[in-house]
Amino acid sequence: MEELNKEELMEIKGGTSLLTGSFISSLVRAGNVLLEIGRSLGTSVRRIFSGNICN
Repeated sequence: MEELNKEELMEIKGGTSLLTGSFISSLVRAGNVLLEIGRSLGTSVRRIFSGNICN
């Protein structure tokens, strides 16, 4: 095995990238929440304007 000098050791970068599984999962979950909010809001607006609301 070859030993690395100090300059080569300083060039080593570790860690993960931005696109991890948990990050993508949280984005999808946030998208689903926004979609459900939009559906609920749209249904409420439609029912108010059509006069189909409960007293």
